[in-house]
Amino acid sequence: MNREEKLEFAHALAELGVDIIEAGFPIASPGDFESVREIANQVRGPEICGLARCNDADIDRAWDALRSASNPRIHVFLATSAIHREFKLKMTPDQIIERAIAGVRRARGYCPNIEFSPEDAARTEIDFLCQVVEAVIREGATTVNIPDTVGYATPTHMGNVIRQLVNRVPNIDKAVIAIHCHNDLGLAVANSLAAVENGAGQIECTINGIGERAGNCALEEVVMAMRVRSDYYHCDTRINSQLLVPTSRLLCKLTGLQVQRNKAIVGRNAFAHESGIHQDGMLKEPRTYEIMRPEDVGLQKTDLVLGKHSGRAALADRIRSLGYELNAEEVLAIFNEFKLLADRKKEVSDSDIVGLIEQQLPETGEEEWSLVDYTANLRCGNRPHVTVTLQRGGLRETADSVIGDGPVDAAFGAIEKITGVTLNCKEFSIKATTIGINASAEASIEVEHQGHEYRGQAVAMDSLEATIKAILNATNRAVAGNKREAVKR
Repeated sequence: MNREEKLEFAHALAELGVDIIEAGFPIASPGDFESVREIANQVRGPEICGLARCNDADIDRAWDALRSASNPRIHVFLATSAIHREFKLKMTPDQIIERAIAGVRRARGYCPNIEFSPEDAARTEIDFLCQVVEAVIREGATTVNIPDTVGYATPTHMGNVIRQLVNRVPNIDKAVIAIHCHNDLGLAVANSLAAVENGAGQIECTINGIGERAGNCALEEVVMAMRVRSDYYHCDTRINSQLLVPTSRLLCKLTGLQVQRNKAIVGRNAFAHESGIHQDGMLKEPRTYEIMRPEDVGLQKTDLVLGKHSGRAALADRIRSLGYELNAEEVLAIFNEFKLLADRKKEVSDSDIVGLIEQQLPETGEEEWSLVDYTANLRCGNRPHVTVTLQRGGLRETADSVIGDGPVDAAFGAIEKITGVTLNCKEFSIKATTIGINASAEASIEVEHQGHEYRGQAVAMDSLEATIKAILNATNRAVAGNKREAVKR
């Protein structure tokens, strides 16, 4: 991320409720220095931390970047494992302790909030690790961070390391034990939670688990693990969990790195159910197959994915959500066709279901309004004008040009002016149906009308035409829904 992107994300992290933001490594580059300095200047709430090796130049540079922070922290680190001592640093254990003490002492000369990390702690001999931790706390380190730098540890191993520090370091009560786990074996979250069980009070983690190589411990996973299993962990964070998904999506936008569909908490499938048994249970009582609510992490609702494993209950529920009121016999007829279609397609879309409904029940597919023509005046710097001509029962009606905030907004206004049907747009998307500049556009919308939700979908070579037809498709469903309600009354 560049400086502007880092600053935007730091504000999002502050709003999320993180305790500390490690904003960067100031000596690494002029850009990193400027990013840390701007975050220190502007972001309030969390402690702002800068990373430094145990040498004077790094520590001085970190403080130059952090000095305007309301609560600055300097994080110094030095490798301690035998393999790092021998091959990277070429230093003896005594020299490591001497250098670590000197680094903490210099950092303490700038601010009282000092974190020290013995890099590759998970592979460091436990006796030596205890010596280093005791020495840096005695020198003034207020946080000692225990990194599993290469993702080597297991939960039992990591729990034992933390437990031994708690039991063997005489001044351990003078500092917070932190944990920093990498995910090379897919154990970063498990190792971090094991550390918490044994006395760690701080977890170093990242949104979406991004980080070096296979990444770091995922913030959203440890937050929700401690919250859902508070009966076991007996601790919590001050994270606003309803911002987890929005923050995750912001990071995806800024970095271009998308999370996998089955990523815990924030993945597209995290609250999606396709199995018919699961869907039936979800419709009866969501807690049968969900241990947390999608609303708790910032999603609107559970997604019952319709595929070959889905049952009749899920299909009937989706039919109702699309605005159709069908009896059991009609649902059964559509369900039989749905199963045949699901065998050919991995996932059955709402437009597929509407097609099945209209194929089985032609009368429900009658259109109240159809598109005859439209014109659009779109010019950079001017608000767009859209004029629409619709037909109903052989009669044509044209709406005067409607000015909107954008062409979609203007199209909504023009159609509403003719039909008298007011729609509240909840979701709108448009995508190419094929590859290349001649691809057709597929527009999909979800709207609310008089307490009911309706969907509209259409395909056309022109994206605005597809949008207008999708709006009209939803409008016709809303009109049909009104008629059904009137019949019931």
